[in-house]
Amino acid sequence: MLMYCIIFSILMYFCGLLSFCIKRKHLLLMLLSLEFIILSLYFNLYIYLMYFGYEFYFGMIFLTMSVCEGALGLSILVSLVRTHGNDYFQTFNVLW
Repeated sequence: MLMYCIIFSILMYFCGLLSFCIKRKHLLLMLLSLEFIILSLYFNLYIYLMYFGYEFYFGMIFLTMSVCEGALGLSILVSLVRTHGNDYFQTFNVLW
């Protein structure tokens, strides 16, 4: 059962990485795939801590940091949509 969970978490990670590499047109899709990668890493950390019988305090710290990262990405997305009108990467001018 543990082996299936490990394989599932690795498959989740690579699916998130693949969707991050493919969906480069919209900022929102890239942020969602980054959140999926973070979720798979959290699942893998939870399995590791459960297997060795450690405390889950580090998992709570990791979850707190990932929520802060998601809120920061969402605030950047909202500010970019307000200034540019959409979330396409083609409309952003990097030189300005």
